Amino acid sequence: MHNIGFLLINIGTPRSPTTRDVRRYLNDFLMDPFVIATPWWVRRLLVSLFILPFRPQRSARAYAKIWTDAGSPLLLHSQTLATSLAASINAPVALGMRYGSPSIETAIEQLLSDDVEEVIVVPLYPQFADSTVTTSIIETQRVLKETPHRIVPPFYNQTSFIDAYAQTISRSLPEIYDHVLFSYHGLPEQHVKNADPTGRHCLAQADCCTRTSQAHATCYRHQVHTTSVALAHRLKLKQDSYTIAYQSRISRLSWLTPDTKQVLQDLPQQGVKDLVVACPSFVADNLETLEEIGIQGRDTFLRAGGESFHLMPCPNTSEIWVSGLTDILQRYTASASARTSS
Repeated sequence: MHNIGFLLINIGTPRSPTTRDVRRYLNDFLMDPFVIATPWWVRRLLVSLFILPFRPQRSARAYAKIWTDAGSPLLLHSQTLATSLAASINAPVALGMRYGSPSIETAIEQLLSDDVEEVIVVPLYPQFADSTVTTSIIETQRVLKETPHRIVPPFYNQTSFIDAYAQTISRSLPEIYDHVLFSYHGLPEQHVKNADPTGRHCLAQADCCTRTSQAHATCYRHQVHTTSVALAHRLKLKQDSYTIAYQSRISRLSWLTPDTKQVLQDLPQQGVKDLVVACPSFVADNLETLEEIGIQGRDTFLRAGGESFHLMPCPNTSEIWVSGLTDILQRYTASASARTSS
């Protein structure tokens, strides 16, 4: 049997919380055509003239608030997860970031130096989006060239993922709370439409996410809905006791709604005073969970009249997540091997 290795991929992080390093990171990130889907020259002008002169300073201050003595929380959690997974699954595991370091290329070189003959690519994004999954796969395939590889699909509906996330939330839930907000990374509506293989299903009707369609395999909004319903069921939440919202808007395009910031402002006026927030589009805590929600979001909610705000941690490096991810990968490799042998 040939040697397989696992390539974990996450989005990335600046090298440090300095304006210079954040500018470099944002340039790499925002110049990706899967992030800003415009012709190159339009994207270059937009990024160079309207984003990079202003955003790096603000983002650097935000990163500084969540940076630890050991570095970036996202990087630290991801590295620890890779180490723990290697021991759990008894195979080589390497971590690559789509932007920043360690790069996907460096991670692949590490696996090949361990005599890996086939790479199992594991994008650590629960739900599908071109701006996360597709761009990571394309970069990986550019580096791998002819090296045999397989790609683990999004695990938004996998029992092991749902159970790990639900247990993580349950362990941090306060005794008293009114409502749960599931806040997901935002996405422009056009990205959802572009990923629709039918060209006519996604966002065409209000109930598109619950109507059976082949578009669901690549529909971020449907997968967000599926994850949320599964978590709510696992946590025994009533339908009116949780809300789905989308954060991190960066342009004036039409984005998926509702907007997390607006929801945080509105909930106290609807009688919600004690709020729990979870961010199930992330498996590791990062700038968007710790600063955008944990600091900015908390302030927004409390200023609007809320009384208590509880941010749930991501699964990060917990034993239940290491075990859950191990189960997902073992099931995937077993089913893939069975299909190959048949």
